[in-house]
Amino acid sequence: MIDRRRLIGAGIAATATTLSPAMSWADSSATRRIPSSGALIPAIGLGTWITFNVGKDPVLLDRSVEVMRAFFREGGGMIDSSPMYGSAQQTLGHGLSELGFQDALFSADKIWTSAADGAAQFADTKRNWRIDSFDLMQVHNLVDVEAHLDMLFERKDAGEIGHVGVTTSHGRRHDALEDVMRRYPLDFVQLTYNVLDRDAEDRLLPLAIDRGIGVIVNRPFRRGDLVSRTTGADLPGFAADLGAQSWAELMLKFILTHPAVTVVIPATTKPAHVVQNKTAARTAMPDAALRERIAEQVARL
Repeated sequence: MIDRRRLIGAGIAATATTLSPAMSWADSSATRRIPSSGALIPAIGLGTWITFNVGKDPVLLDRSVEVMRAFFREGGGMIDSSPMYGSAQQTLGHGLSELGFQDALFSADKIWTSAADGAAQFADTKRNWRIDSFDLMQVHNLVDVEAHLDMLFERKDAGEIGHVGVTTSHGRRHDALEDVMRRYPLDFVQLTYNVLDRDAEDRLLPLAIDRGIGVIVNRPFRRGDLVSRTTGADLPGFAADLGAQSWAELMLKFILTHPAVTVVIPATTKPAHVVQNKTAARTAMPDAALRERIAEQVARL
């Protein structure tokens, strides 16, 4: 099984040839262990919603390739997409073609269609990415979730998928997500969690710990709204103690210090932001009291 071999290899000692040894998954302090498989994965991934929906514009395609190049140079990890995201899948396929296949890639995508069309969409997604198997396939926004999960677990048994998950976003459908988490042996759930959107703390994040389910966090900056909210505001004095040079880094540290969180997937169009996001996971983390101060200060801005 190609992806399973790649996953386990990355968790033990692997790097892509473009990476320095210091950025390998195995010896980086910025990794988390996937509860179900035990594989290591970088704590900061890359989202593609909106940012990679660039069509065939050559300038924007080149920009996306540079974002991917920076991501792999910084250690790589999970890149998450969906059929819902316009041309994002094709952009990823183009980027992987330009850069060459990367051992540091943890490929994650979704099924977002009717039950009858799930298998066809899965095949289309593989063609768009130009790869044969996925490290993770998820049911997007719980659409026809039971039928799709049956199909995905079969594909996992066949070696076409390394992990299976489900997603929600914007803080919606938490009751339904909790029900699915209790009834299925999921590897991952994906949900919204950030300094202001904290409903997941009540039941979902504790349940993920209890059930041994990895957690992927989307919308860490509320699609940039939280970054805009903090623009121009002075950093608190404790930011330097944490090695943080921006509010974005502090907000990522807040998320990463919840014990249920496995991966955060901020999206960006700028390679410099990729480096900044990755740095947030490598420098000092706040304790419980300090992470609450981060949330309080952002809320006051």
